[in-house]
Amino acid sequence: MSDMPLTRAERKRQRRIRRFDNPWLNPKLFWGAGLLLAIIAVGILGRLFWDPELVFVGSGIPKMPPPGFENLRGQSGTFANPLGTEGSGRDMLALIIIGAPNSLYVGLMASLIGMSVGIFLGFTSGFVGGRTDDVIRVLSDVMITIPPLLILVVFQSAFGDVTLTMMALLIAGFVWQSPTRLIRAQVLSMKQSGYVQMARLSGASTWHIMFKEMLPNLVPYLFGSFIANVTTSIVTAVGLEVLGLGPQRIPTLGRTIYEAINAGALIQNLWWWWGIPTLLLAVMFIGLLLINLGLDEVSNPRLRKLKL
Repeated sequence: MSDMPLTRAERKRQRRIRRFDNPWLNPKLFWGAGLLLAIIAVGILGRLFWDPELVFVGSGIPKMPPPGFENLRGQSGTFANPLGTEGSGRDMLALIIIGAPNSLYVGLMASLIGMSVGIFLGFTSGFVGGRTDDVIRVLSDVMITIPPLLILVVFQSAFGDVTLTMMALLIAGFVWQSPTRLIRAQVLSMKQSGYVQMARLSGASTWHIMFKEMLPNLVPYLFGSFIANVTTSIVTAVGLEVLGLGPQRIPTLGRTIYEAINAGALIQNLWWWWGIPTLLLAVMFIGLLLINLGLDEVSNPRLRKLKL
């Protein structure tokens, strides 16, 4: 007797079971990654299909709205500038194509450096222990009490214009403390486990045990911490840029918002000047949030609810 075809409810139930068996097949992860990849694609493909030279001052008529809208002077937008222009005549689409990946780059670079330092110090502190643990723990406790935005404001006010990489390095100096403390706590609970004791008895080196035996078990947790750090880094970078600090000649979303506020775009109803970069930042944060929620479900089975 041939098998009866599955009903729609049964197929849906089987898909849920497969997704539960493989936690990486998480819709939140896919949606979040899709939003971030879309922003990256705008930066890569946009340069091929749109003229990036329009990002320079005087490239078009200043303060032109997107097509279908009018500015206070009664001028209607044209498709020559699909997202309008800002106060200096720069094309908003070109600013988004160049600025959005730059803002994401600062967050990713700062988080990558901060997480690398946090992983190294957290594993060393938790596994080695002794005075090494005391020094690293005290250092992270002291650094975590220092307000990073205040220090960054003072530093950039003193040194003036900085590059995107320099800004990422500065922010990275204030995002390693939390991963260090959290990873240290995880390592302290893991180093008494059976497989770590077996690795010690077999004569494995400290570095082998930390980074070959223990680190793979923390991958989902480390990814979640990395995404949280990216969000913190982007918020910090945008905060500095909105204050008029950070890179002065390199387009970013935060710098565009600062220039809009400084030029009175809110009063002049130039909503596209500040609204579009703000919306793109919101999409970026939503994507990071979805990835973080998805990684939480990957690393914590109790969060994965199976409805049969």
